[in-house]
Amino acid sequence: MTEIDTLDSKSGARPIQVARLTSLMKLLEERGHCSVAELAVHFDVSEETIRRDIRQLERTGRVQKTHGGVSIPSSELEAPYRIRLREQSDAKQRIAQHAARMVTEGMTLLLDSGTTCLWLARALAGFRDLTIITNSMEVAHEVLGRPGQRLFVAGGPIKPDYHAAFGPEAIAFCRRFVPDITVLSMGAIDAACGFLDFDSDEATFKRAILDRSRRVVVLADSTKFTKPGFIQVADFAEVKALYTDTQPPAAIRDAAQAHGMAIEVAV
Repeated sequence: MTEIDTLDSKSGARPIQVARLTSLMKLLEERGHCSVAELAVHFDVSEETIRRDIRQLERTGRVQKTHGGVSIPSSELEAPYRIRLREQSDAKQRIAQHAARMVTEGMTLLLDSGTTCLWLARALAGFRDLTIITNSMEVAHEVLGRPGQRLFVAGGPIKPDYHAAFGPEAIAFCRRFVPDITVLSMGAIDAACGFLDFDSDEATFKRAILDRSRRVVVLADSTKFTKPGFIQVADFAEVKALYTDTQPPAAIRDAAQAHGMAIEVAV
């Protein structure tokens, strides 16, 4: 039972309030801090209603009150996955919404453990007749229980900083499938070296599943164009499309064109 469920059972919170508390926590995880005023506007309720919500969440230890607002406690802010989820969150959401247009009902998708893939999973909430394969506990949690979506989760040891499995068990499981689209995040993109990452286990997992998909696409915000990744995952020729939030530098555009890789820019 989650802390939100506990609030519901112990405090008699109404279902509509429980839904708001859950959404409020997701918003805080993305942003780190919100003011009472902006939360009232976001949820279309009074500021006093938001203050009551904050008091309830504060009793669980999940949030802490600040002057005029609320934040995630510092111990939670240090969780690497949550930090990455908040970084460039607006750009990642735009990329995910744009990438969702490539999906049609009846497809089988493999989503990796990147935070932009989590945003894509959220953008696919209204789709039916989808099969989603993932090595990410966060993506699995997002998809689990949705009507019309089948979920397959790769197992094995979970890497805490990524909330995901990258080991031999996860690779073997994912290679059993032939997805219509495999969607990957990337740590860096380089005109000479292609798509790069920073973690060897994550890079090994991604390389191992490239050849099983009918189509591989990458979701990456524009900060990845200048980051110095050092583990190669894929060449431009192995990726059909890059979904991003701004046009890449000319050298990356030229490399993509030379290898027939499309660039999709979210507006």
